[in-house]
Amino acid sequence: MRTNPPRQLHLNVNILHSGFVPSAWRTSDADPQAFIDPDHYIRVARIAEAAKFDAVFLADNASIADQIDFRPITALEPTVLLAGIAAATTHIGVIGTASTSYNEPYNIARRFATLDHLSAGRAGWNIVTTADLGSARNFGRDAVPDHTERYERAAEFTEVVKALWDSWEDDAFIGDKPGGRFVDAAKVHRIDHRGKYFNVDGPFNLPRSAQGHPVLIQAGGSADGRELASRHAEAVFSASQSFEEAASYARELKSRAAAYGRGDDAIRVLPGLTTIIGATEAQALRRRDELVDLIPWSYSLTRLAGILGVRVDRLKLDERLPDDLSLPGGGNGNHTFFHATLAQARSNGFTVRQLIRALAGGGGHRVIVGTPEQIADDIEHWFKRGAADGFNLMPDVLPGGLQDFTDGVVPLLQQRGIFRTEYQGRTLREHFGLRRPVSRHLERRETAATA
Repeated sequence: MRTNPPRQLHLNVNILHSGFVPSAWRTSDADPQAFIDPDHYIRVARIAEAAKFDAVFLADNASIADQIDFRPITALEPTVLLAGIAAATTHIGVIGTASTSYNEPYNIARRFATLDHLSAGRAGWNIVTTADLGSARNFGRDAVPDHTERYERAAEFTEVVKALWDSWEDDAFIGDKPGGRFVDAAKVHRIDHRGKYFNVDGPFNLPRSAQGHPVLIQAGGSADGRELASRHAEAVFSASQSFEEAASYARELKSRAAAYGRGDDAIRVLPGLTTIIGATEAQALRRRDELVDLIPWSYSLTRLAGILGVRVDRLKLDERLPDDLSLPGGGNGNHTFFHATLAQARSNGFTVRQLIRALAGGGGHRVIVGTPEQIADDIEHWFKRGAADGFNLMPDVLPGGLQDFTDGVVPLLQQRGIFRTEYQGRTLREHFGLRRPVSRHLERRETAATA
């Protein structure tokens, strides 16, 4: 009797320039120019690949979205940088962020399909809708489009991109030199999309890649974000502060996907996780406190106020958060980080100072401070009990914090039989255990043939 292979943990590293903690660039081994140094990103990717990680991930902003008087920012365009990383690696996936609010479907489809060909099938697109005013103004808008409009546009945008990627059937390219046939044009299809936001004729100008098309990733935690993910996402980067919250989110998302006929195993749920590692718990806590103490409190307060959508003067370091907090921008801001940060504060009864320290000066994502054994235990608990299929790691400092994780935590996960010791495939889909998508035109022909 044939049995399914044991479920395997998935690990990505989110290369947040010098590291997740805002003061990471100030540590003794850090290079302040790492945020614009391709070699820094390649070095991190190679450490992750040596440890058999699924992918590296790059976030993106279309504006200066942090306080540049203190901290480095996300500056380099992700797909260009990922092309360099792909050239310097052989197996690890390369996932980049691109906004549906300030791009067009054709150019995003082309950019990520190109990356997929360059990497031999290792690319993924993180779909975001972009909610900050700075980005809106950089693209000629006076205000951020409302939440519903952004997600309506994102849903249609994603449909168009998938249709373009599908416009070539797998065997459309022939390359028959003796017969003089280059492409079977009958297997290259216009998409003739006419919608509320986009009119796109097609067909696409690239054949399908080794993995069919790039993996689709989504990161929204709002109701609209979950709807988009359940219809289209193959992996989701979530932000959960508690096991119960994460488990509930994973169950809901997979149930929604199954309701759309995608199956309950169509999505990999990967919460964000920051790790601060020490040989002992006391050493790890000391490392966290030293990093937090390198951050000006004015920076941390301003950042927290931005996440919560309040004026800085409403936050008092030694008092709890105000009781009357509501979604930023009347619901038009970032739902995911608002809810995750608020949950952390309320569930623990933290003062603002304690909250900032618990978040390691960051915002939204869960932070574990401890020994390799403690971190491996936590990861195993979430994984085996269905709260996560893996994690989108954000080490405190890069590359050192990632090296600490790969040296200390990864061997424990491998010993416990939940993380690979070797890659079993070459594409990102194979790493994630996702099926290769079938061309919709082939599906239509097969359906017609059996009708």
